[in-house]
Amino acid sequence: MLRSAADGMGVIWMRQTRRTRASRRDRSPYLGLCVAMGMLSLGLVACGEHPATSLGEAADGRDKWSMISEDADLATGGAGPEIDACVVALGESELDAEDPIDREIGRFRGQAAGASSEEVRSANLERLGWSLVAKARSTSDSGYYTLAERASSCILKTDPEHVGAKLLRGHVLNSEHRFAEAEVLAREIVAARGLSFDYGLLGDSLLEQGKLEGAVAAYQQMLDLKPSSAAYSRAADVRWQTGDLAGAIELMEKAAGAVGGADREAAAWARIRLGQFYFEAGRMERAQKQVDSALALEPEYPPALLLRGRILLLEEDGAGRASELLQRAASAVPLPGYLWVYLEALEEAGDVSRRGEVEAELRRSGALDDPRTYSLFLATRNSDLDVALNLAQRELRVRQDVFTLDALAWAAHRAGDSSEARRRIREALAVGTRDARIFLHAASIAEAAGADDEARQYLESADGVRRMLLPSELVLLRELATRLGRPLSMLNP
Repeated sequence: MLRSAADGMGVIWMRQTRRTRASRRDRSPYLGLCVAMGMLSLGLVACGEHPATSLGEAADGRDKWSMISEDADLATGGAGPEIDACVVALGESELDAEDPIDREIGRFRGQAAGASSEEVRSANLERLGWSLVAKARSTSDSGYYTLAERASSCILKTDPEHVGAKLLRGHVLNSEHRFAEAEVLAREIVAARGLSFDYGLLGDSLLEQGKLEGAVAAYQQMLDLKPSSAAYSRAADVRWQTGDLAGAIELMEKAAGAVGGADREAAAWARIRLGQFYFEAGRMERAQKQVDSALALEPEYPPALLLRGRILLLEEDGAGRASELLQRAASAVPLPGYLWVYLEALEEAGDVSRRGEVEAELRRSGALDDPRTYSLFLATRNSDLDVALNLAQRELRVRQDVFTLDALAWAAHRAGDSSEARRRIREALAVGTRDARIFLHAASIAEAAGADDEARQYLESADGVRRMLLPSELVLLRELATRLGRPLSMLNP
């Protein structure tokens, strides 16, 4: 159990609450699902970033699964998922016989289509839905989430109280940033069944909406019911988000050790998440070891290539090697979090020819694919600030975590709205997350408000973990340090 294994989430939460309540003005929400499932600080993007394209995308930019869904809508007159859900979920599609997940998809689809009873059909549709979720995770193709939702709708059409189908649908709702709807569904599931993963869904939806105490309670219940990799990883992120990196590492080590051998992607993800924590702690050899372990499980695994690229960017003359790895990662997952890091590596390497192409792709797709990261990119580049501000404001309407608050603070600051920037950055800082980007933004916002002493404090905090910053952000940090009379050479090594 978490409380006995590592001081306990409950114990940590009480300690953190005492510390922040003594000093904060406003308590802020934090820790979104896709931060818990991915690595936003490094640009490692996971389930909820709405990827619009994939390796299997069509020439017009639509992925093949979205096209299947659209074709089914047309065939039924666009009547909606209640009519065409089963047609879409059980429809024929091209599968890779060498891909284990594709083999599962084909098997469960066939068993559902040929089922002798409604019970057997529903069981195989549910398994099909989770295989599609696994495919979405491994490919960052949101079309698979659409198909998973159709599988759940197909079950619910004949059995509206099917708890397993509701759980599947809840995960899809979270991936679509429909967190309030996911919370309603999760509460129904917890009341009806109350298994470990039911509480996981509830915690995820609550955290995205800033309902922190309820989310922590749900995660603790999840862990108490069944200690698992999924439970430990969520607990690790709570530790990390509240400023306890050592505790996060301890729990993520448990998470990585608890992954079943059959799920290679989940095992690779857990190792990369642990590797990110090591990276932030400056333990580069251990971080690289986790990268190697993940790539042994999943060759060309994009999050592993991305983390290795970030490590190389810290090395002298490492930008060229980093750009080659990041090119492979961004080709597989062409989302803003990947494209931005790849662009930074190309700029550091002086590769002008590819730089323009990558930036054009980022600007073309960023607002749709991942509005929050794209807002951060624009604000950092001091470009299209009205767009950056609008994207951050819109994002805050659906997710109120620390990173969205920070993105809005940064966009407001760059757009000249000092009052809004100060308000939002204070809300973000109240969480206690020790993130270099947030500290950089806080220092810049404080300087603009004439609070130089406060700015110097945040500058020192950012400098202490500056390995987390991208090269262009390091430039901003150095310029700020010069203006404040605190060169980085005089600060932490």
